[in-house]
Amino acid sequence: MEEYITRFSTYLFWDVNKDDLDMEKHSQYIIKRVLEYGMLQDWNIVKQYYGLGRIVEIAKGFRELEPRALAYLSAISQTPKEQFRCYTYQRSNPQHWNF
Repeated sequence: MEEYITRFSTYLFWDVNKDDLDMEKHSQYIIKRVLEYGMLQDWNIVKQYYGLGRIVEIAKGFRELEPRALAYLSAISQTPKEQFRCYTYQRSNPQHWNF
């Protein structure tokens, strides 16, 4: 498990100690961070460890997710955006007017 953590880009977990990360206990944090800030090599590491199906199931529960990350994940997994909580939550939460 630790070999996966050390293979991630160095900047990806700037706010935590990488030695304290556990691929199972912190799966939501790791997946979200890679989807929003990771490079292709980071995505490949996450996909190799968790598998696309598990990533999608975990991501469906995210309250927020960067729109590009959502579009990418939706496209490669062929999962409609409407099945992701972050998409429906964003649509039901009215935003301030942009003047």
